[in-house]
Amino acid sequence: MAKTKVAVTLDTRTLSRVDRLVKDARYPNRSQAIEAAVNGQLDRLEHRRLAEECAKLDPAAEQALADEGLGVDEGLWPEY
Repeated sequence: MAKTKVAVTLDTRTLSRVDRLVKDARYPNRSQAIEAAVNGQLDRLEHRRLAEECAKLDPAAEQALADEGLGVDEGLWPEY
């Protein structure tokens, strides 16, 4: 995948933590450590958004829709 160089400003404490990960050989360089951290945070945010949207669903209404759909398929599938 193509990569694009960007400038990022970090406070001294955060940069020290990133450097410690590199020093401990958890990541080969700062860029990969920061990329992993950003990807991890984005994954968590996207997962949380999905959970928030799912929480808006009415379980009773969803069950009614599912139950309604069960009768529609009768006779459409072959017997096994």
